[in-house]
Amino acid sequence: MVTRKKLLTCLRLSNIALIQSLELSFEKGFTVLTGETGTGKSILLDALDALLGGLTSTGISRLIRSGSQKALIEAIFRVTSKDVVWLKSQGFDFDDNELLLSRELIRRNDRTTSRFRVNGVVVSKDQIFCIRPRLIDLTAQGQVQELSKAGQQRFCLDQLGGSSLEDTLKSVKAGFLSWKETSLALEDAEKDLQRSQKSFLQQKEFLEELELAQIEDPEEDIKLLQEQERLSHSVRLQEGVSIIADTLIEPKPEVPCVFDLLNLCFQEMNTMKQLDATLSSELENLIDIKSRLEDFSRTLESYGSVLQSEPQRLDELQERIADLKRLMRKTDSNLPELIQKRDSLRKDLMNDTPNTKFLRIKEEENKLRLSRDRFNEKLTCMRLAIAGNLQRTLMQYLNSLGLSNVRFEVQILPSQASEKGADSVQFLFSANPDQPLVPLIEIASGGEMSRFLLALKTTLASAAGSNTLVFDEIDSGVSGKVSTAIALLLKELSMKRQVLCVTHQPLVAAKADHHLRVSKSIHEGLTTVQVSYLDTPLAREIELAELAGGDVADTRAYVSSLLSKEAA
Repeated sequence: MVTRKKLLTCLRLSNIALIQSLELSFEKGFTVLTGETGTGKSILLDALDALLGGLTSTGISRLIRSGSQKALIEAIFRVTSKDVVWLKSQGFDFDDNELLLSRELIRRNDRTTSRFRVNGVVVSKDQIFCIRPRLIDLTAQGQVQELSKAGQQRFCLDQLGGSSLEDTLKSVKAGFLSWKETSLALEDAEKDLQRSQKSFLQQKEFLEELELAQIEDPEEDIKLLQEQERLSHSVRLQEGVSIIADTLIEPKPEVPCVFDLLNLCFQEMNTMKQLDATLSSELENLIDIKSRLEDFSRTLESYGSVLQSEPQRLDELQERIADLKRLMRKTDSNLPELIQKRDSLRKDLMNDTPNTKFLRIKEEENKLRLSRDRFNEKLTCMRLAIAGNLQRTLMQYLNSLGLSNVRFEVQILPSQASEKGADSVQFLFSANPDQPLVPLIEIASGGEMSRFLLALKTTLASAAGSNTLVFDEIDSGVSGKVSTAIALLLKELSMKRQVLCVTHQPLVAAKADHHLRVSKSIHEGLTTVQVSYLDTPLAREIELAELAGGDVADTRAYVSSLLSKEAA
């Protein structure tokens, strides 16, 4: 016998349905719960289910005892050191190997709320769902559709893979997450590339525009404005040049010109110098004045000729100024900054292309995708091998359970890659040899599904998972040889797992290591459920006789023989 430390050791209920207060202790091995229909056996299973996050809000509301506003479900589980390490990694903190779970139910104004606790610390429902698979595997009436949940059949298959498949799954997950991260980065890079290409074309067009403008002088705009100012007053300036020229050079009939008067002054000054030699320096000053005035006259004449020779220059200046202002306004910069922008664009557009980052990430994504696919292929090969073993083992159990004509196959098809690989796993079932294989959920009857689950969980018993398996009338609708086969399988299962089973079959109950009898009584109009430990051969014999029915003497002899065989 294989002894395991992990198991349910205690269940406490307060104000749950027909139970006012109840505390049950459980041990390893095979425990059955028996009692007449309607005595409340399923209440215990519903309470366990609710404790671990199950039942709908309506089901939870019905669990609260009539007339009560509060109810409480508590259970103690003994867990292994490996479980402790895992639970601590998930944020649960405790010092020993006992795990206390509780769920308090509160009814207020026709509304029911609840609060989960683990070792006294309030936790969320999601956290409870996280630890549930390690504690309880509940197969109750109405829950046989568990296998239809997404990924559940693949999970069952993977449980048989042991540590080698577990290690491969870790590699698959790591490979997928690395690829996924890079894949998302590639999507972002592709969007960036599209934006970059658009920006690249815009910048290229702008550079061409700047190159066409041929801007070299950072002060060109200032000089152009000055020239524009001058040319815009060219008529008045020409008029002024003409007046000055006429005054200096071209005398009017009634008024002598400046140079004529200056010559007259020069002649008179020269005469005066002959009379007084000290006036020589003043004569030199007058000569200098005349020379400078002649230079001014020539410059003015040149200036005047320019004004007359560029009649279209003002239009050209205004057009150039408008172009420069448009370019500066486009970049919100002045002319020196515009020149710097042009030089920078020349360098950037010459040395870089917008798809450099995209190509690098694409190469990395391709490499990681190939790595991901290699891990997935390895996992698929392992699953195919495990599927073959599962099919053979499960068929042996199904045959012993009275399903000798059934066929079972594990179908593994390619699916979209995920953290769990790239396989879709589906159990195919045929109840009759002339019927094709179809998905198990679509065809199996309730009785067939119950026996299938028993065979499956017996097959999975050697794998990791929850240590407490709970069955609600897994033997319903069968008798004789099949009941014996179910009893033997449950007994075999209890060698590796703690098994709790609600049953009406004396053949099954006789195989149990521990026997609990559920009954109810009515006192002063109040219905109460009691649970008794049948810990003597006589007590068990009486209960088994009740289950078997028929003539009391014959039945007692029959169940006595059953118990004798078990005790032998």
